[in-house]
Amino acid sequence: MERFAVKRGLEKNIGGNAGLARIATTYFDDIQVNAEGVFTGSFAILTNITGHFGSDGKLVVDVEQMKGEDLNAFLSSDGGREKALDSRKKWSSFLDEVTGYSPKQRGDKAKEDAKKFSKAKSAIKMAHKMMEMSKSIDQETIDTANAMIAELQGMIDSGTPPSEGKVKKLNDLI
Repeated sequence: MERFAVKRGLEKNIGGNAGLARIATTYFDDIQVNAEGVFTGSFAILTNITGHFGSDGKLVVDVEQMKGEDLNAFLSSDGGREKALDSRKKWSSFLDEVTGYSPKQRGDKAKEDAKKFSKAKSAIKMAHKMMEMSKSIDQETIDTANAMIAELQGMIDSGTPPSEGKVKKLNDLI
């Protein structure tokens, strides 16, 4: 499952999950939509595509692609390579339209998020190490640090990149 940043206000312009499913019909085949607006579809080598806007405003998609013998057979069939290339183009165009970002911009956003996750994980490790090694930290500070660590860990586990401010507060506390 992948999460993509969406330009501010674009989800509202698209019309939420219903609009997302409508756009998906222009790029993919066999689109089905459930009661929550989550769509599923397929196209050529993309055997199953599922997508919706998450509560955090990001595009959440899961894509299954042909592999192994199925992929070899598809590529060997008449026009298979062209259909495979077309499926990649459609996928990229779909992401361009529903995120409002180009492929490079999507990559940059993903790198930013990865950096935030990395900094948060590092801050958590450092805080644990400092609390373990230091004998001068009082219990109130330890409790505050543990609460901050739990909040950061919850954000990491849910896939929400922690803000730099939250990480800095933990670093400054210890």
